[in-house]
Amino acid sequence: MKILFDFLPIILFFGAFKYAEAHKEWAASFATDQLGFLVSGGVVGENEAPVLLATVVVIFATLAQVAWLKLRGRKVDTMLWVSLVLVVLLGGATIYFHSDTFIKWKPSVLYWVMGLSFWLSPLLFGKNLLRMLLGEQMQLPEMVWHRLNFAWVAFFALMGLLNLWVAYTFSTATWVNFKLFGGIGLMLLFTLAQGLYLSRHMKDEPDSKAKSPADSA
Repeated sequence: MKILFDFLPIILFFGAFKYAEAHKEWAASFATDQLGFLVSGGVVGENEAPVLLATVVVIFATLAQVAWLKLRGRKVDTMLWVSLVLVVLLGGATIYFHSDTFIKWKPSVLYWVMGLSFWLSPLLFGKNLLRMLLGEQMQLPEMVWHRLNFAWVAFFALMGLLNLWVAYTFSTATWVNFKLFGGIGLMLLFTLAQGLYLSRHMKDEPDSKAKSPADSA
């Protein structure tokens, strides 16, 4: 359920873009009428309308995530706050300049912020973020925690580069597909590979059913 909640803005962005892309004339008219006051020149063209409407949707979806967590008295993760700031700033620039360039940079910047946090935390604060997140669930040698942390740093760095390569090499529609299916798919594959690696280093849990010396006596 949490995974669906985390990826909900991306799913809504994808759905809004695909619907608007299939109804470009309506999308351009609707965006001009409803968002004209936010757009430079006041007019939205058919080719730019889908990504503008999808950007509006993802901004409101991210705001709704934060509001929902706050109303329920739950902690808002730091990365969600970062995502909110980025989507408002870069999404707002996309809407005003009616250019998809800004929103295309948002995933890369978020990936790199996450990668930097994993990289700098041990250097500046002596804390392994991955160990802080998962240390209560599993016991691993220190070197394994170090390798896993570095693996996530490398993964986020490469994902940021890959996002920009797709954004600047292919069409916006292809990038939107990659943003949902490619991004989530690669994340799941990486997590699976990490799980396989972890299985080789997990310390065996004590056998709760084994007899104690007192039982033997």
